[in-house]
Amino acid sequence: MAAGVQDFNRTEFDRLNEIKGHLEIALLEKHFLQEELRKLREETNSEMLRQELDRERQRRMELEQKMQEVLKARSEEQPAQPQQPPKGQSQASNGTGTERRSQGLASRVQKWFYERFGEYIEDFRFQPEENTVETEEPLSARRLTENMRRLKRGAKPVTNFVKNLSALSDWYSIYTSAIAFTVYMNAVWHGWAIPMFLFLAILRLSLNYLIARGWRIQWSIVPEVSEAVEPAKEDLTVSEKFQLVLDVAQKAQNLFGKMADILEKIKNLFMWVQPETTQKLYVALWAAFLASCFFPYRLVGLAVGLYAGIKFFLIDFIFKRCPRLRAKYDTPYIIWRSLPTDPQLKERAGATVSRRLQTASSRSYVSSAPAGLSKDEDAGRFHSTKKGNFHEIFNLTENERPLAVCENGWRCCLINRDRKMPTDYIRNGVLYVTENYLCFESSKSGSSKRNKVIKLMDITDIQKYKVLSVLPGSGMGIAVSTPSTQKPLVFGAMVHRDEAFETIFSQYMKITSAAASGGDS
Repeated sequence: MAAGVQDFNRTEFDRLNEIKGHLEIALLEKHFLQEELRKLREETNSEMLRQELDRERQRRMELEQKMQEVLKARSEEQPAQPQQPPKGQSQASNGTGTERRSQGLASRVQKWFYERFGEYIEDFRFQPEENTVETEEPLSARRLTENMRRLKRGAKPVTNFVKNLSALSDWYSIYTSAIAFTVYMNAVWHGWAIPMFLFLAILRLSLNYLIARGWRIQWSIVPEVSEAVEPAKEDLTVSEKFQLVLDVAQKAQNLFGKMADILEKIKNLFMWVQPETTQKLYVALWAAFLASCFFPYRLVGLAVGLYAGIKFFLIDFIFKRCPRLRAKYDTPYIIWRSLPTDPQLKERAGATVSRRLQTASSRSYVSSAPAGLSKDEDAGRFHSTKKGNFHEIFNLTENERPLAVCENGWRCCLINRDRKMPTDYIRNGVLYVTENYLCFESSKSGSSKRNKVIKLMDITDIQKYKVLSVLPGSGMGIAVSTPSTQKPLVFGAMVHRDEAFETIFSQYMKITSAAASGGDS
């Protein structure tokens, strides 16, 4: 009887999970259908705007008629000619004529001055600030893709400039790098470094002018490779729009992540987060300050310019060819690589706390373990899921079982972006982490083939990801890249995303570090 009740509860639970998965898919489709409906409504508003425009025209015509009537009435009320002044007042008016002429001259000067400089004087008056609220554009897959392409085109001159500098330092073209090195060192030695850079800027602007006029000029050390631009599709399906938004969001996420890493490293360098690194910068700044106080600027500029040229053209070339030498003697490179980001600092603090907790838990486990249970017997116990034994469901060895943190797993939906239809690439289930594997159990009954097993050693990249805020857990998820998939697998709609990410990442780092130490030995 009890077994029957348990089976009934399990089937009911599976049905509820299946219904929940269908609801999540319906939420996604509803989101995109609402976007389509909004666009259709915007297109149908043209008739209403045309009617409002006709009404405004009619009002304008009525106002013009009223203005004409008012002007006509005023012109009729005015007298035909002004009356002449009497003879007694003519002599008095001659006495005040000079005063009126002087006043007229002053008024003309004042009027001329106000016409010339009045608008500039008005700028100095206090004007209250206007809180203008910019209208935000609604989310559109096509607009998002176009903005990413615009960003790429706008940043192309900067990226080309960085590539050319890297090519000079790498001696991609031996003759070009040799000529640039010779010219730069001679300019620095004779004190012509700044005029040389200004001349190069003028030359670049002149070439840009000729290119804008239609001349075909290519002034680049590294040959530019033209990328094929895919034509934009007019009609996209819901799955294609969803895929497009995910791709663009991933690119934006990686770009913002790199920018955040750079800014956080600079911030941590100046905030003494890593004192031994900031101390080197502190000593270097003091040395530069004392040198600028006691040595002439020409000598300081010569020393800095010669060091920069030798470092850029010779030392960096040697270090790039010898990575071990660079990792040992290139001080700026070592300092930059050793600077931590905020997530790394958080991970270090969490690792320190977890070590303390593991030490305390191991001591308490040893003291409270039963005497009759050996280590081998404890390791041989099975962990069971709702559908059976864990190792049988995922075809793993018996010693593979979930970690203590995720013993019950994390509810999530697996988004496989290599598939085309939403019903194919969205699966609802539970995510587990073992010592060597990442296991996803589908909630659909009788579908063991829909389960997913990923070996931690095969993972090439793991990142935090956000799908859509309408999903459970505010759309938070984890993106996992493997060689067998073209696009990363996304475990989305996770309520405890941060806990799952830290567990998976720490276990992944543990496995990779153990494999690396084993390979070195």
